[in-house]
Amino acid sequence: MIVLASGSASRRAMLTDAGVAFEVIRPQVDEDAVKASLKAEGIEARGLADALAELKAISVSRRQPGRIVIGSDSIVALGAHESAGGAMLDKPDSRDRAAEQLRMMRGGTHRLVSAVVAARDGVPVWRHVDTAKLHVRAFSDAFVATYLDAEWPAIAGCVGCFRIEGPGVQLFSQVEGSQFTILGMPLLPLLGWLRDVGEMPA
Repeated sequence: MIVLASGSASRRAMLTDAGVAFEVIRPQVDEDAVKASLKAEGIEARGLADALAELKAISVSRRQPGRIVIGSDSIVALGAHESAGGAMLDKPDSRDRAAEQLRMMRGGTHRLVSAVVAARDGVPVWRHVDTAKLHVRAFSDAFVATYLDAEWPAIAGCVGCFRIEGPGVQLFSQVEGSQFTILGMPLLPLLGWLRDVGEMPA
């Protein structure tokens, strides 16, 4: 049985719905401190998502010898292209911050980068990073207030302030990319790798 190094409900649901047998063990890492340090070094969204996914996987893998441990992370970056150098959004720590982030996103096209890393015995053995584009509609301030009345504080743990499987879908005019990537983990490549290494029937 593999280990999921994540407390994310959406990642747990993806693996459960796909029929993957797994155990959840939350990583003991200071994710915010690591993220702040890497941002200060000028890391881009793709590298940040990959580094955080690896950190989670390795953290748990060191305590679970011989087992495959899966770590995953998602980053929302403002702007449609990596070269845009847009700000990367953090999980909102208050309703006011969530409203601010939603106003920053509205009317634009942004990137959601999701990474997944598999580790065994504290060493990364496989990784995949995928990007989706989010076309955010030009919603009103009144919509923001109504949306947060319904979704806060449930979205406090969501980068980008939305659950696309719920009312968050109303934020977008279009999305490009895998639904699984938007939910927080590139699931199809992960399932393919698990079959390749014999963890699931081929």
